[in-house]
Amino acid sequence: MSSKTVVEKVPKVISERAEQVSVEQMPKPVKASVYDNVTKQFNKAADLMKLDRNIRKILATTMNEIVVHFPVKMDDGRIEIFTGYRVQHNNAQGPFKGGLRFHPDVDIDEVRALATWMTWKAAITQIPFGGAKGGIQFDPSEYSRTELERITRRFTFALGDTIGPEYDIPAPDVNTNPQIMAWILDTYISLRPPTRRQNDLHVVTGKPVEAGGSLGRDKATGQGVVYMIEEWAKDHKFDLKGATYIVQGFGNVGSWAARLMQLLGSKLIAVEDATGAIYSVRGLDAKHLAAHVRQKGGVAGYKIAEPIDHETFMRTKADIFIPAALENQITVETAPWLMVKLVAEGANGPTDPDGDEILQSRGIDLIPDILCNSGGVIVSYFEWLQNKRSESWELEEVDQKLHKKIISAYRRVRDTARDHQTDWRTAAYIVALCRLERVYKERGIFP
Repeated sequence: MSSKTVVEKVPKVISERAEQVSVEQMPKPVKASVYDNVTKQFNKAADLMKLDRNIRKILATTMNEIVVHFPVKMDDGRIEIFTGYRVQHNNAQGPFKGGLRFHPDVDIDEVRALATWMTWKAAITQIPFGGAKGGIQFDPSEYSRTELERITRRFTFALGDTIGPEYDIPAPDVNTNPQIMAWILDTYISLRPPTRRQNDLHVVTGKPVEAGGSLGRDKATGQGVVYMIEEWAKDHKFDLKGATYIVQGFGNVGSWAARLMQLLGSKLIAVEDATGAIYSVRGLDAKHLAAHVRQKGGVAGYKIAEPIDHETFMRTKADIFIPAALENQITVETAPWLMVKLVAEGANGPTDPDGDEILQSRGIDLIPDILCNSGGVIVSYFEWLQNKRSESWELEEVDQKLHKKIISAYRRVRDTARDHQTDWRTAAYIVALCRLERVYKERGIFP
């Protein structure tokens, strides 16, 4: 879309309420316990499938929880103390695997929940990983690049043997990226014996391609979301060409999902992130908007659209909603606002249990996070394999393997929902728990 395109006015009902929303003005819901939500979802599925009570005890808790406090020297010579986390939920299927996020809201409750979701994702997609997650509690936008590098490297040092290429493999998450992974890799292998260093490149995934990363990893989560939407459309005989969609969060996942949906002929009409929300009845060029976000830090100020408020964004009528921001966005308050056919969860935990019930009662389809956004961990597994084998796969091969893996997972969840006469989130949990139950029954419990 050209920057000279005339701005489309929002329909009167929207424009009367529209206003520019700053970070300070955006409604900040009270932070609910994300781990409580995970526990409720787990218990619902475990009850329905009659999960073995002993295995239920094991899966209901994390294995290891690491909290580190470490000092870092700032550019002006000051010392700041940072708090970092790494939670390892379960490794019955293979090494722990999960992202690292840098965000001021990171805490042990959130990281427990995210680690648990990673276990379910790996089990649903049948990849040989367990679940872990981690992060540092701070706002990276307030620090220079050199400070970010020192924070990252010092955190890696503090974790020590908590991570490892055959034990626990971090990856990017909120506010982390391939550069962060490259710093972690370099720090980790620098602490290894010289003869081991080239054998440990798979200690992290999501690396730059030049540092051993995989082609297609940058778009993997967004690509997986779009593969899920395509399969849902086939099941419902719904034509995505000309379909409208809205996206919350325009970082890596949201922007890639938006760009890939656009290639299918769908029309992006509204976007929201931490800086505000925008709308255009004619549609937004996702690629052009992504360039604006990279330059300006958010969607606010995008001149080829009309600014709207948070509630107006959530009430925007569209066919598909892709929440790709943070947790607890679709709640008892906001779920009644949605006017969509499908919610495809690009974020982790965007819908709380109350929001789930409302969406179900309103007949809105939902593809749950532990299925819908599993493309990232699938391609992380591919990157890990390539590093172990000293191979480099072409993008077409990565995309084909991702499509096969994630569509198989989609069909397992779809069929389980039908067989148990339950919602898709519960069905996804049942698929994961059944697989883990089989693993434990076959291997037994030591001693």
